[in-house]
Amino acid sequence: MGTFVISKRLNDFYKFEFVSRKGKTIFTGNDYELRFECEEAIEDLKASIDACQFLRFKTAKGKCFFKLMKAETVLATSRKYSTELMMQKGIAEIVKYGSAAEILDFSTGDSIFSEL
Repeated sequence: MGTFVISKRLNDFYKFEFVSRKGKTIFTGNDYELRFECEEAIEDLKASIDACQFLRFKTAKGKCFFKLMKAETVLATSRKYSTELMMQKGIAEIVKYGSAAEILDFSTGDSIFSEL
């Protein structure tokens, strides 16, 4: 099952990523100034995943990626995939597991590992 991961960018804005069950980032959301805005965006996405559209693109070098859209608004941009089939598998994982995915918050910067 996929997971939404909240973290902080270097510019102190919050972002979320949808990470596959194998640990690969599938897409990254937009920047949010406040953490609760990021959380609300995730909850809205989870509740309306069926209403979202996936616009597919290809780079000049042949890599494939998609933009996740809802009502003419880009919510997230995927990573670059080497083939269209791999991109389609990423989209299928979002559709299948996105609404039930858990949210992990790593934005505080606290280490989850104890000091040795």
